[in-house]
Amino acid sequence: MTKHLIIVATYNEKGNIEKLLGEIFAVVPDINVLVIDDNSPDKTYEIVEELAHDKYNDKLFLMKRAGKLGLGTAYIAGFNWGIERQYDVIMHMDADFSHNPRYIPEFFEAIKTNDLVLGSRYIKGGGVVNWGFKRKLMSMGGSLYSRIILGLKTRDLTGGFKCFRRKVLETIDVNNLKSTGYSFQVETTYKTFLNGFKIKEIPIIFEDRIIGQSKMSSGIFVEALLMVIKLKLSVKKPKLR
Repeated sequence: MTKHLIIVATYNEKGNIEKLLGEIFAVVPDINVLVIDDNSPDKTYEIVEELAHDKYNDKLFLMKRAGKLGLGTAYIAGFNWGIERQYDVIMHMDADFSHNPRYIPEFFEAIKTNDLVLGSRYIKGGGVVNWGFKRKLMSMGGSLYSRIILGLKTRDLTGGFKCFRRKVLETIDVNNLKSTGYSFQVETTYKTFLNGFKIKEIPIIFEDRIIGQSKMSSGIFVEALLMVIKLKLSVKKPKLR
């Protein structure tokens, strides 16, 4: 039987986390979820602890970190946690409902014949809701820029709704990933491609958060663009599989 894990990284998601977990377990009741919380000032982790104890025993797990250490490092910690426990499929998604849990069964169906499945806003059937012009420009421009520099065909390189087979994460050596911020998503897809794994995009509608504040900023975006060039210069050419 295939073991599936979903990683959700949180920082000040008190208003979203209980509802999100409820919807995840409603669509995939047998899933395991690991919430990685960076010591949220709003004490998101307390809600997770209570739900793990009272409602989702043996299905919901919490990793509480010392402070805000970055989304990329949270996912790396989650990947290692999942690899150590021999999960076959490891997925990650945002905690703010921009990634709708209703898509999860589609990811799990697609991962049966692929190695990485991406939720894509920029293929037929995908899109974004409630975004301003600047946010659309940053996202679409960042993906196009990364595609050109890295030579990838993948349309959506900056999204964080992703599902991996464990062998991919073991092969790309997650502990030596160079990115910690926005470019983390680009790097994991790029290294998956370089190692000859099969990548598939499925369409999703991305809805901007209603509760809480976005962590994206212009500074993070510029840092990501520079990291793409570093990836191109430092990462080895594709291996033959």
